[in-house]
Amino acid sequence: MGLDMYLTAKRYLFKVRAEDKAIAEAIGQLDLNHNGMRIKEIACEAIYWRKANAIHNWFVQNVQSGVDDCREYYVTRPQLHSLLSVCKEVLATPSKAEDLLPPMPGFFFGSAEVNEWYWDDIKSTIGELTDILGDSVSQEWEFYYASSW
Repeated sequence: MGLDMYLTAKRYLFKVRAEDKAIAEAIGQLDLNHNGMRIKEIACEAIYWRKANAIHNWFVQNVQSGVDDCREYYVTRPQLHSLLSVCKEVLATPSKAEDLLPPMPGFFFGSAEVNEWYWDDIKSTIGELTDILGDSVSQEWEFYYASSW
């Protein structure tokens, strides 16, 4: 048990675009037992975090309007850029950690301290968001955040 967090990338496959049609057909050739149903969307795990409660708190406050309910929420690219910016600022100025990206206590949420786990989460989030946001192919994807515990 514990706080599991997911940033999922989803892409709708348009039937009229040759590239999307080829992707849908390739997926359709797999034995998915879809009985004639058309593949319309693909989803990939973009980032997975475990007990990164400060990152979770950022999503709850900035994407979920303060509601922590384990539902899936759409995340805009500007929101992801904002999270990346906050992580970079906290890493550059550690004294701002408690103010800009405070840990969130919770049952099975891990440590609520700014410790080595906190810094590892910040660094890995910076790396993964930098890769995702810098990839021109990812511009065709939409992002969604969800958590569970």
